[in-house]
Amino acid sequence: MIQLNVTIMGSSYRLVCKEGEERTLQEAVSYLDGKMCHLRDSGKVKGNDRIAVMAALNMAAEFLSVKTPQGPLAEMTMLEVKQKLGEMHTVLDNALTPQENLF
Repeated sequence: MIQLNVTIMGSSYRLVCKEGEERTLQEAVSYLDGKMCHLRDSGKVKGNDRIAVMAALNMAAEFLSVKTPQGPLAEMTMLEVKQKLGEMHTVLDNALTPQENLF
């Protein structure tokens, strides 16, 4: 494991990651720091904890709205894919439950 010292919104943190994942972690830290500093500098959100929560919510919304790459689900957002997978699990559970009772 590798330890990295990073700074997010002026505060220092020591993070641990697997060897070879340092660059990805640094990019994630940079992205988060940018989001949090933008919220802080806008003056609309006060308090580090609120800024962190709002940044996390914004990033989660971005992630869930991203379109999937090529393939049969290419026109769906990640949220739609997640919902579709949930529906598929329900169908499979409903189909397999009676089979379990046979044994």
